[in-house]
Amino acid sequence: MKFVQTNGIRMHYLEAGTGPLVVLLHGFPECSLAWRNQLDAIAKVGYRVVAPDLRGYGQTDSPKDIEAFDIFQLTGDIVGLVHALGETSAVIIGHDWGALITSYLSLLRPDMFRATVLLSIPYPPRREISPTQWEQETYPGQVFYQANLRRAGAEQFLQQDIRGGLLRGLYSLSGEAAPDERFHAARPASNPGNNAPSKKPSFITDEEVDAIAAQFALSGYRGGLNYYRNMDRNWAMTPFLAGAKILQPTLFVAGAMDPVIQFLRHEYDELETNIPNLKKKVLIEGAGHWIQQEKPAEVNQHILEFLHALGD
Repeated sequence: MKFVQTNGIRMHYLEAGTGPLVVLLHGFPECSLAWRNQLDAIAKVGYRVVAPDLRGYGQTDSPKDIEAFDIFQLTGDIVGLVHALGETSAVIIGHDWGALITSYLSLLRPDMFRATVLLSIPYPPRREISPTQWEQETYPGQVFYQANLRRAGAEQFLQQDIRGGLLRGLYSLSGEAAPDERFHAARPASNPGNNAPSKKPSFITDEEVDAIAAQFALSGYRGGLNYYRNMDRNWAMTPFLAGAKILQPTLFVAGAMDPVIQFLRHEYDELETNIPNLKKKVLIEGAGHWIQQEKPAEVNQHILEFLHALGD
């Protein structure tokens, strides 16, 4: 457990091993502990592995302004982290929001990030319409889950029951959820919330849930939700990325039961076009959204094979 100064904030990170740098970026609602099953596994084959708490999470600073969480600040944090570690290049691996940041880093700094691993979120090229307009056109008369996360007061609602909310999300988006208890990306406006039960899935222990809940008790949810509140802003600021392709050697892994693959199916199907150097894309049967936690052995095997093929 260490800290660095990067891009004007103090960032906390976990570290293991020595060798070429691998950076692991978590998603929402997670923290660096989401990589507990990957840190040592990657370090043991000769890598320096670093998993930060992203801006607004855990023990990393959380600036006040919503605009402080736009994509240029989020990517700038990771560029600054690599520099602060005394490194000039890295393999970048991201899950969920970490995968989105990883995609942007791969596009914006190919000189620094030499290889890419995306978990759960296929690279989404910039659309001709904003994210909010896409939601409204794709799900007319319904509420897309990200609209709930952007609304005023969402952080207060989530902070009322941190542990229960984490369990609800972990269970309903996992491969273990019963059909009638699974997460739905969009719901009727009359009932827009996630009504799944707060069950503990088998891939996480009570102690691990407590540890992650403690991080959100420390940081709150405001920072993580501000990522969603900047999505239209990110789109408006990046017209220069229209048609951009990720050119690095890339691995994509997701759960076959991940609801994200359902609403981003087109992006998944087009990965070979938008990532010309895609080495492999894998859907792991029986797994949902929390892929590196649900199926750590399989995910680690794919990552280690990908790293080995880089020839380090």
